[in-house]
Amino acid sequence: MTDAVIKSQFPAPGQQNARRVAQAVERVSRVFEQRKLRFTKLRQQVYEEIVGVHTSIGAYDILERLAVKGTRLAPISVYRAIDALMDAGVIHRLESKNAFFACRRPEHGFEKGKRPLVLACEKCGSVAEVDSGDIFETIGKMAAAADFTPRVKFVEVSGLCPRCVGDNDQN
Repeated sequence: MTDAVIKSQFPAPGQQNARRVAQAVERVSRVFEQRKLRFTKLRQQVYEEIVGVHTSIGAYDILERLAVKGTRLAPISVYRAIDALMDAGVIHRLESKNAFFACRRPEHGFEKGKRPLVLACEKCGSVAEVDSGDIFETIGKMAAAADFTPRVKFVEVSGLCPRCVGDNDQN
């Protein structure tokens, strides 16, 4: 896998730069506008904390980060903002960690049946969304054969990202 692919799928953990956060906020603002939803100041602040890192982040971590910046909120306020962002399709929940990450593949929110496969690195915490191929079709067929109605939105796989696999090879 080339360095360019590694960087595009699994960005280095840590903070995003301000320019990229601003671009992401502008893109999300347009999504909210297109869907005739309100992109409130609180929703923007919560989104900025989520998109500002390349890993998933929990609601209480968001609360702490906002408090450091001078915005003290009740947990329910953050959860409501998170719900609105999830409903708009601009963030996703990493089920295994009860944490949230910014959607980096906005096209899957607009194409019917197009859902990503979520890959989460166990070592550095980075999260990537990749094409799921026919995984969801297979899940649907298997569930139908069992007379089961699935409500799955995402499939997540944990393991090591290419960067961390490379780190292990050097040790």
